Parts: sequence; C-alpha cells; structure tokens
Amino acid sequence: MIFSPQSKVWIYQSNRKFTGQETTEIQDILNRFVDQWTAHGAQLKAKAEIYHNYFIVLTVDQEVANATGCSIDSSVRVIKEIESKYGLDLFDRFNMAYKINDEVYVAPKEDFETLISIKKIGLETTVFNNLVQTLEEFENKWEVQLQDSWHKNIFAEQLNA
Repeated sequence: MIFSPQSKVWIYQSNRKFTGQETTEIQDILNRFVDQWTAHGAQLKAKAEIYHNYFIVLTVDQEVANATGCSIDSSVRVIKEIESKYGLDLFDRFNMAYKINDEVYVAPKEDFETLISIKKIGLETTVFNNLVQTLEEFENKWEVQLQDSWHKNIFAEQLNA
C-alpha cells in the first residue's frame, strides 16, 4: 500500500523495549485496530508499525480520508489499552530515545543530560525526533544527529559544558 508523503504520522515511544512476544501481540492489536479505523463512517487508509521494539507509529493517508477528533481519540484509547496491558509508558515526552552502535536506548531527561555531560552522547549521536508530523518528515527527519534536532536547543547547556 502506497501512502502520500503528506500522510499524518503519530509516534508513541515506549519507556522500555518490547519483548519479542509483546511486539507480536501489540502488532496484532494494532492491525485489528487499523483494519476497522474510521472517521465519520469512512474507512481510513491507515497503517500501524513497530520500529526498534520501542516505537509505535500510526500513519493515516489524509488524501483518502482525514482523521478527525473522534478517530484520533479512538487511536489514543487503543494506545492507552496497550500501555495498560503491557505495563508501558507510551506518553512520557521526557523520555529521550537515542541510538549508539545501531542499538536504541531510552533514558529519562535527567539521565540523558548526564550522558551528555559525561560525553557518552554528543552532537553526532542519533536521536529520535518524535515531533515529526508527516510521513515524509518521518522518513527524512525522524532519526537524526542530535546537532540537527530540537534536542540541541534543549540540552545546549550540557553540550557546551
């Protein structure tokens, strides 16, 4: 299925890595959800994917039908159900995800600051920009070096120390 580059994207980042079994079960829940996901009775052209066993990415091609308030609320309910069932935190925006040697890690903001201070994380470290809005941005600006992300401004003090 081909999606428009302007398709809307929502990213939910877990506070911990999903196990293999959890990934399979969560993907099944997501598949069932997107198969019946509608907005005002119109079927949404949507997909749900899990990346790096940490991220749930929902995509809706708005050229087919727009996600509306009610349909977005239904997606949030499914994410909250997953969160509850598996003991995850998928809504904490103060958890920072980064990649070192192709391995993804998630750390609370304070620990991330410490890792910068002790030079375990630097300007060239890959971070995840979960603020991307479209499929095109997701494909080109989701995994970026810290120096090219909003993280650089938030952690400027630690980076310049």
